[in-house]
Amino acid sequence: MHAFDVLGDPVRRRILELLADGEMSSGAVSEVVREEFGISQPGVSQHLKVLRENGFATVRPEGTRRLYAVNSDPLRDIDAWLDRFRRFWTPHLDALATEVARGKRERRLRERSGDDDDRGGHGGGGHGGGDDHAGGGDGGGNPSRFHS
Repeated sequence: MHAFDVLGDPVRRRILELLADGEMSSGAVSEVVREEFGISQPGVSQHLKVLRENGFATVRPEGTRRLYAVNSDPLRDIDAWLDRFRRFWTPHLDALATEVARGKRERRLRERSGDDDDRGGHGGGGHGGGDDHAGGGDGGGNPSRFHS
């Protein structure tokens, strides 16, 4: 079976995600997958078998349990195959990283200038500002007619 056929199934992808966090017993894998996908224990076992037979998972006995883990070799092969396509998304991700950094920098500068405003008394320090009359007004500097 081709690697993408193996990974094309959402149940098998989920099993690999679970195993990526560390070794798990077949019972623990089965419990999660049965709950999330509503498939039977024999169905989960079949998916584990496909992963094992295609090299994506390893299994070792421990007493009466069978412990599964990710085998990274086929994932490295997929990663190598994907290398030729990275040029399509890498510049976009680099540009996104630049924009995120720019936004963070601008936010820090705004926050610093806001701190300066609080110390220097420029425009109310972010407390609703603009109206020096307690009790409000119409927002244009005119006191409210209800203010005494």
